[in-house]
Parts: sequence; C-alpha cells; structure tokens
Amino acid sequence: MKTRQIVWQVPVGTVQDTGPFGIKMRAQMPIGMPTLGGTLATQGGLVFIAGTQDYYLRAFDSSTGKEVWKARLPVGSQGGPISYVSPKTGKQYILISAGGARQSPDRGDYVIAYALPDSK
Repeated sequence: MKTRQIVWQVPVGTVQDTGPFGIKMRAQMPIGMPTLGGTLATQGGLVFIAGTQDYYLRAFDSSTGKEVWKARLPVGSQGGPISYVSPKTGKQYILISAGGARQSPDRGDYVIAYALPDSK
C-alpha cells in the first residue's frame, strides 16, 4: 500500500450462467464480470470471492493472483464469504450463502461450508 503499485489483477467471472433475455451463454472463459459481493483474505494467503454472476466460489493466491481452487455452487451468490474456526477441532472453514445471482432466474436458499486443508 505504501508504493501504491498493483501487485496483480485478474478478470473474475464468466458468462456461463448469464446472458441476454435470460439465456445462459455457457461460455466458461474468464472475461470478468461485475461483482456484487465482497472478498475474504485469509492469514494463510488465500483470497476468496463468490460475488460474480456465475455460480462459483473461487480462491486465489494472494501473492500471485493465480486461481488455485474453485467450487461450483447450486446457484449464484451475491454474498461475501466468511471464515469460521471450530473451537473444538481448530479446523478452519469457508462459508458462503447462495441465494441466486442478480442476472439469473435461478434462486435457492443455501449456506455451504468448505473445510480448508490442515496446516503442515
């Protein structure tokens, strides 16, 4: 932040699940889409985002911007991911609510949790 230099930037999102007149384009190339949800950065160096108009939760390496993981959601999400650490096991989870993306007719009512791998 001191140098005001951009370290990395990547297009996030595809038109896979959106398109004109409610017709899904099904194109999976990362063209970048408007985002409606926030991001989550973890201490372990991951940045999570799901607020795109396609149905994915993605993780990026915070040093390089490389997409290192993604999971298909049942419907889109406009929410920001949250992190939860189990007080019993110490295991870290990433949670996302998925209710539907703004430009898609698909709707749902989901809260999905993904376990992060154990630290080595």
